[in-house]
Amino acid sequence: MKKVVLAFSGGLDTSYCAIYLAQELGLEVYSAIVDTGGFSEEELQEIERRAYAMGVKQHTHLNETDNFYNSCIRYLVFGNILKNNTYPLSVSAERVTQAISIANHAKTIGADYVAHGSTGAGNDQVRFDMVFQALIPEVEIITPIRDKRLSREKEIAYLKEHGVEMDFQKAQYSINKGIWGTSVGGKETLTSHLPLPEEAYPTQLSKTEPERVTLYFEKGELKGINEQTFSNPVEAIQHLQEMAAPFAIGRDIHVGDTIIGIKGRVGFEAAAPMVIIKAHHTLEKHVLTKWQLYWKDQLSAWYGNWLHEGQLLDPTMRDMEAFLESTQQNVTGKVFVLLAPYRFQVEGIESAHDLMSDKFGSYGEMNRAWTSDDVKGFAKIFGNQTKLYHSVNSTEEWAK
Repeated sequence: MKKVVLAFSGGLDTSYCAIYLAQELGLEVYSAIVDTGGFSEEELQEIERRAYAMGVKQHTHLNETDNFYNSCIRYLVFGNILKNNTYPLSVSAERVTQAISIANHAKTIGADYVAHGSTGAGNDQVRFDMVFQALIPEVEIITPIRDKRLSREKEIAYLKEHGVEMDFQKAQYSINKGIWGTSVGGKETLTSHLPLPEEAYPTQLSKTEPERVTLYFEKGELKGINEQTFSNPVEAIQHLQEMAAPFAIGRDIHVGDTIIGIKGRVGFEAAAPMVIIKAHHTLEKHVLTKWQLYWKDQLSAWYGNWLHEGQLLDPTMRDMEAFLESTQQNVTGKVFVLLAPYRFQVEGIESAHDLMSDKFGSYGEMNRAWTSDDVKGFAKIFGNQTKLYHSVNSTEEWAK
């Protein structure tokens, strides 16, 4: 029998694929779940049990959490990247890491085929296909959900026919969880106006008393929370998630342009990522220069969009990463954050690199580094070309 590696999450789409590949196509199915920090040990065990119950030959857990952080998340933090000023690339960033891991696993077992459960209307199909074409071009890609144009209702009916037991009511929502956030898609996100119901979000509000938290960044990476230090930023992110998620912080709905050119809408919850990005950005505004901040904004937007579109393997990304890492040399210090139900507030920072140092003056109050004559001369030279323009050209519209 020929071998197929199936990117398997245990959800509706990949469960359909597991049955279809074995029973309809007669393939030997090797399921693999790529863990990017979104599963508990109990969940992983249940997914493995479900895979074998569906008749797979072998199921493998591929833990890529640390690799996902090192190859993607740290640069999303360095760049303060929010797609369309909203979405922290919770799923789009991890998909490429998952695709690379599946491709490498397919090489290891000598697979003839590789399969994923993407639909024909989303971004994931492009992300997975591009990585597979680049890394395992000799392996054929199979995509049952896309090729058969299946609705969720048809998938549910098919699984029921084959005796598969799962929570089909929960399957009405597509939930993808990782260390950098959880996406939630459902019937509401297929509209332009309906919000997700409270119960659709995986984490419910359970904390109501506000808390203050101190985040410590070292060269742009989260290394400490309150009095606790972490050798691995992944642990720091997970710890902050446990603290902030019960406040139902970081919920929103993202609307954006998909890779294939249509508009898409998805809900998400990303408590730790949103707090980290906003805290990190605030620290940067204190310690970086005006032009460092300006060029970071330009390149970060480009980097985030290219990553969102699945282009992590493009060598240009290494160039952008080198720039982003260079900007982080002085991004070290404490950031003070207030956590409260459904919101958070960055209250301030402390850093030895703070360019707001009162050694040179206080904005709007007093200066200690220049004289009034220095400012008069500076203003005259700084505005000289504009003065010349208005002297040479008619500017009656401004002379009212």
